[in-house]
Amino acid sequence: MVSRTSTQHSVVAQTAASKHELVSKNKATWRVYLTLTKPKVVALMLLTALVGMCLAVPSGLPLQQTVFGMIGIGMMAGSAAAFNHLIDKKIDGQMTRTSRRPLPSGELNSVRVFGFAAVIGLLGFATLVVWVNQLTAWLTFASLLGYAVIYTLYLKRATPQNIVIAGIAGAMPPLLGWTAVTNELHSNAWLLVMIIFIWTPPHFWALAIHRRDEYAKVNIPMLPVTHGIEYTKTSILLYTLLLSIVCVLPVLVGMSSWIYLSASLLLNSGFVYHAWVLKYRDEPHWAMKTFKFSIYHLMILFVALLADHYLL
Repeated sequence: MVSRTSTQHSVVAQTAASKHELVSKNKATWRVYLTLTKPKVVALMLLTALVGMCLAVPSGLPLQQTVFGMIGIGMMAGSAAAFNHLIDKKIDGQMTRTSRRPLPSGELNSVRVFGFAAVIGLLGFATLVVWVNQLTAWLTFASLLGYAVIYTLYLKRATPQNIVIAGIAGAMPPLLGWTAVTNELHSNAWLLVMIIFIWTPPHFWALAIHRRDEYAKVNIPMLPVTHGIEYTKTSILLYTLLLSIVCVLPVLVGMSSWIYLSASLLLNSGFVYHAWVLKYRDEPHWAMKTFKFSIYHLMILFVALLADHYLL
């Protein structure tokens, strides 16, 4: 009797453990697919898209275009990121920073990643066409192609100016947000694009300095690999100085005022300082510190644009 009871308890325990393992596996799989979309990167892109929406209209945002615009742009950005995982599978497996991604680690295979990227991309495009407007849908599709195909498949392997040439694709979200609520292109939206376009090279080159040996190992011609670290540090400093000028343009055209200007001057001073230290002092791990600062720089800069728009 005791033996039978023990056996029953054992079976129940094993069944519960199996169910728990299945739930955990399903949960892990969901998270694995989420990592394909590079959610932190997409979140920053959506912030800039939202700012574009807010600056495009003087009063309240149109609910339908705002909600479905954010959903569609986010899904297509996630699709581009997933295609990037797929195209860079071999390279990712050889680099320490990316070797644990779903494809090189074996958590997902290429067929599933392609299917996932295609489905969310098509759904995002359809969402924009049906509930937003065709202009935004096609511009977002062009950005997807620019990042996932032109940059990842060709430019990344072809020229040390890869991130400069393809930077326009990653700089598009404010324009996409603007067109989502207005269905028109506007010069002010292109100013926001220009800010991100100039911000991108020093942001990415700082990371490239930190990972120079890994890029060299997989024959990716990033600027520190082809032109050396000192040349790249100089380029970062010059771009941060140029960025400081470009960031003043929204004030000069009357798009924003003193709240944004104050934040911009402070943030750009911090970016220039990081670039200066990176160039002229031998501080350990400063390239990575510069890279991390650049992320906060862009995020706070666009929040300041938002605050200036609604508070003044």
